[in-house]
Amino acid sequence: MKKIAKQLIVTGLNPDGFQKETCLFMKYYPINLNILNKEVLVVGGGPVGLRKAQALLDCGAYVTIVSPSFSEETDRLQPRERVQFKIRPFEEADLEGKFLVLSATDDVSLNQHISKLAHNRNMLCNIADFPEACNFILPSIVRQGDFVLAISTSGQSPAFAKAMRKKLSDQFGLEYKYFLDIMGALRKKLLAEKHAPEEHKLLFEKVIQEGLLEKVALRNVSEIDTILQCILGKEFSLSDICPEAYVFCCESEEKK
Repeated sequence: MKKIAKQLIVTGLNPDGFQKETCLFMKYYPINLNILNKEVLVVGGGPVGLRKAQALLDCGAYVTIVSPSFSEETDRLQPRERVQFKIRPFEEADLEGKFLVLSATDDVSLNQHISKLAHNRNMLCNIADFPEACNFILPSIVRQGDFVLAISTSGQSPAFAKAMRKKLSDQFGLEYKYFLDIMGALRKKLLAEKHAPEEHKLLFEKVIQEGLLEKVALRNVSEIDTILQCILGKEFSLSDICPEAYVFCCESEEKK
């Protein structure tokens, strides 16, 4: 019995398969999951379920939503070609072929049932407002393009995570999106040339240290070009490397 008890503490599970509270480890392993073109299931057609479905669609998943009824927000889901609606109660067969499942119903027993079925299949599973039945939880997100800031309280206070998201949203503006667009374009260009990976690292670090992000925040094209050309070469300019960022900076300068 001692050996079994020790195992349960290490795995963080109780005999019912739900997560056990423990202070031995960080409760969740932070991860960014690629669900592009993955088949996922959402159970529940209310506002919460549809909001989760839209977040999955935003990441390029194919989403099946199962529910006896749907709220009016259904018409707003995009892109429509990636979402399928099943207007009926959940069935175990709905889990077949799915990469992950999210349940957002007001039926506690159904949510628990879905969780156990998913755990038995070693599926990724999230149950709204029931972190003990999840093997992953959804953080609050601040997003500017490819810049994604995730805020988690490990399920202890979603309200505080939401409050922090609102606070941080004011601190991280569009400059983070366009800064990363520029860095991605530079990385792509340098990878196409005969540079060693270690050289790339040093160049990127220098670009950051010289204040590229701050110059993007100021929308100062000439100073951005100065940084790029001093570090990478005369052939580098914002208009060529990242036209979208160049347009953003020019439009912002015109509004001043």
